[in-house]
Amino acid sequence: MNTFLPAVRSEVAKITSTRMWWILALVLFVYVLAMAGGLAALLGAGSDGSLPGVTTTGSVPTAGIAPLIYSFASSIGYVFPVLLGALAVTGEVRHQTLTPTFLATPRRGVVLLAKLLVLLAFGALFGVIGLVASVGGGGGVLAAFGIETELGSSDTWAMFARLILAMALWAAVGIGLGSIVTNQVAVIVIVIAFTQFVEPVLRSVGALADWIGDIVQFLPGAASDTLVGTSIFGLVSTGADGLEWWAGALILGGIAAVLTALGALTTWRRDVT
Repeated sequence: MNTFLPAVRSEVAKITSTRMWWILALVLFVYVLAMAGGLAALLGAGSDGSLPGVTTTGSVPTAGIAPLIYSFASSIGYVFPVLLGALAVTGEVRHQTLTPTFLATPRRGVVLLAKLLVLLAFGALFGVIGLVASVGGGGGVLAAFGIETELGSSDTWAMFARLILAMALWAAVGIGLGSIVTNQVAVIVIVIAFTQFVEPVLRSVGALADWIGDIVQFLPGAASDTLVGTSIFGLVSTGADGLEWWAGALILGGIAAVLTALGALTTWRRDVT
């Protein structure tokens, strides 16, 4: 405990003393705000017949659409806490700040645990920021079109809590990945390629065959969607539809734990200069 609390304070200072965290948070907010607001406007215009090509009011179903739009905070925004977590590790390797860190806290496991705890908190913060964007943008537009926002439902608020947990776990996944792949450029490429191309393609293919879908449901993105409870990708691809939300949490948390453990047993034990 004598070394853990100073290590936590040190990790907080490392993140808040750079612009990376708030730049990622700002991009997350703008991105989710635009996407959630845009889809809400499209559905709203379709529901009241003002969308070009739609002449019948109510021809576009809107029942239960609000939680789907709110989930944009995680379904498209999860890449940001992953990047924050990964860069929190690779940035230290690149700028050679691990040496003074280990001199101040010789027990490397304490450093890794402190970093993990701090990034879990920042991941949760990113979840809140994403929700402010999706609820403020998407919910505001839905209300303007007279569509039920479902903000009075306890189920909606329970989903918000699960979404924040999912974003926290995504930051932990980033820590684990950054601990294994310490090259900053390489880890950015891996994160973007997997989250924006590889997994979406696999989940789309999984919708065509049940046996593939049974495997795909254990991918991190699918597990995250299961944890949250809804996702725009669930409309067009396979997710872990047969699993409970807590199973999604265990899968995503397990992935983070395995990656972090591998990093602790390999990269984290190497000599630094």
